Amino acid sequence: MHVHDHPPAVSPNVTAGVLLCARRLGEQLDLPFPATREVLEATGASRSRAYEVAREIRDLLPSLVRPVGRPRAEPTPAPSSTIAELRAEALRFLMGHPGSARLERQRMRWHDSWRAFAIALHEKHADVPLPDLADALCMPLGTLEGWLRGPHIEASEAEPVEPDADVEHDAKLARIETVLDAWRAWRGDFTAFCKHVRQELRIDFGKTMISSILRAHGERTPRRRPGRSRDEHALRGAFETFFAGAQWVADGKSLEVVVDGEVLRVNLELVVDAATGAAVGVDVRDEEDAAALVAAFEDGVATTGEAPLALLVDNRPSNHAPEVDDALGDTMKIDATPNRPQNKAHVEGAFGLFARKVPSIEIDTTDSRELARTLALLVGTVFFRALNHAPRRNRDGRSRIDLYAQEASEEEREAARQSLAERMHKQQLARETRAARVHPDMRALLDDAFARLSLLDPERRVRDAIACYPRDAVVDAIGIFGAKHQRGSLPDGADARYLLGIVRNLHHVHEADAITQALLRERIDARDRFLAPLLSDRDAVLADVDLDARLDAFTRRLVEADRELDRHFWIDALVLAAPDDDDARRAFARRAARRIHACFRHPKRERHRLVRRLLRRLLPLE
Repeated sequence: MHVHDHPPAVSPNVTAGVLLCARRLGEQLDLPFPATREVLEATGASRSRAYEVAREIRDLLPSLVRPVGRPRAEPTPAPSSTIAELRAEALRFLMGHPGSARLERQRMRWHDSWRAFAIALHEKHADVPLPDLADALCMPLGTLEGWLRGPHIEASEAEPVEPDADVEHDAKLARIETVLDAWRAWRGDFTAFCKHVRQELRIDFGKTMISSILRAHGERTPRRRPGRSRDEHALRGAFETFFAGAQWVADGKSLEVVVDGEVLRVNLELVVDAATGAAVGVDVRDEEDAAALVAAFEDGVATTGEAPLALLVDNRPSNHAPEVDDALGDTMKIDATPNRPQNKAHVEGAFGLFARKVPSIEIDTTDSRELARTLALLVGTVFFRALNHAPRRNRDGRSRIDLYAQEASEEEREAARQSLAERMHKQQLARETRAARVHPDMRALLDDAFARLSLLDPERRVRDAIACYPRDAVVDAIGIFGAKHQRGSLPDGADARYLLGIVRNLHHVHEADAITQALLRERIDARDRFLAPLLSDRDAVLADVDLDARLDAFTRRLVEADRELDRHFWIDALVLAAPDDDDARRAFARRAARRIHACFRHPKRERHRLVRRLLRRLLPLE
């Protein structure tokens, strides 16, 4: 015969609740206790119910030991007429706010409006004992007491949270508040602030964590590095090449030569074939000017034995001097695309390889200037000639010399000549269109300025580009350039393009000022439009002489506001409706804070933030 075991006198949930309550008290005395998981596994209790029982036991502990003397006098029950009046008022509220208190799956669900109503009803009938008020509202007494104590989430509305998790969460919020307060008083850069937080404030937050905190609270918006332009990948490989000798690319690079301890700068002018990448011409001079381009071009013709169909140059004014056109002869001169170094990738890549493979040039001699040019020319010539003979893996092991030696058919030459001529024709039409749009007065102003400042612009390319900007920016830029020229503060190599850069920057500043003014006007107008209905609503509420009614109305509008501007407005309205007396003002602040904490539609952090903002306005320290 099977004999059943005697059932335990206490259920597993109660046993687990007692142990969890004891564990909470033992931690305060630094006594060892089993972990929560071990208690639940040993008793087999439900986690949620065990925490509920632990809370109930913790609330009952003060009542187990009563002081010696007479028992506490129980409050006088409220009259039945008062209870009936309270129930009638609750019924009227439910009829006007359907769904504010409802029963779902054997659990009560309370809306924020019902919590605010219950708190206001308690303040209105402060002489009614809480048990009678809870009975009139058909609510558990513990729930009503929790609302009156401050923010508290019922077990019916949220999962139970372990006490340790609450403590850890509050500690993290405190650290975040410390970081925010420290940043508001900080006057250094962000990296030094992160070091200050870790070393001085003893808060172990990384740089990314601190940046996220400041950005989430609107205290700092990090500036992003400008990424690649949108057309980087789209235009990759779009440079049209034909055959060896069809098109060359020319550009200059500044080199440092140390002679007898003196740092001298020389210009290395390089001409590269676009189809093969071969360096065909090189020249070294003191500056990047027209003579350097002509010498490098003629060196390329001497190296290859034939001039190309076209030469691609940048927009430097010296590249468009008359002597350059005379030296090119039948060779077409084509402009590189502005602000796109990729358009000259052939020569830029050669310069990059040169910088990596050639060591610094340091010479000890008396004739420093001439020797610097000679040695730079020698090093450049040796390097690029060696480069031309190096095999290329992407060209089946053939060198640049092998590729350049390939003959192009007459059809290929004619097709390349037509394509290049069409490109040159389009550029000429664009220049003529820009020149036709220039006002005669602006043309005369720029001609006088360029002549006075000795700026080189033989084909009026820079002047036509400057003329496209507003007059204010052009006149201011000429004045700035002239003043810098007189004081000798212009950077080395400053030419007409430097003046164009000043014009462009001033135009951006002027445009930004105009945009700022327009944005300010639009925002003021929009704010007036948005605030108009709020002002009407506020004035209607202020017309009510009942302070409690104004408090309820303004607090309800504050917690229901969806926009930050509206929240600031209703906080100001609460400050306006608050009494002037200090005691009454403090009582007003407590009642408003209690209503805000009863609004569970906002998370706990948001409710605390609204209360802090309201208290700073109602009870300022400065």
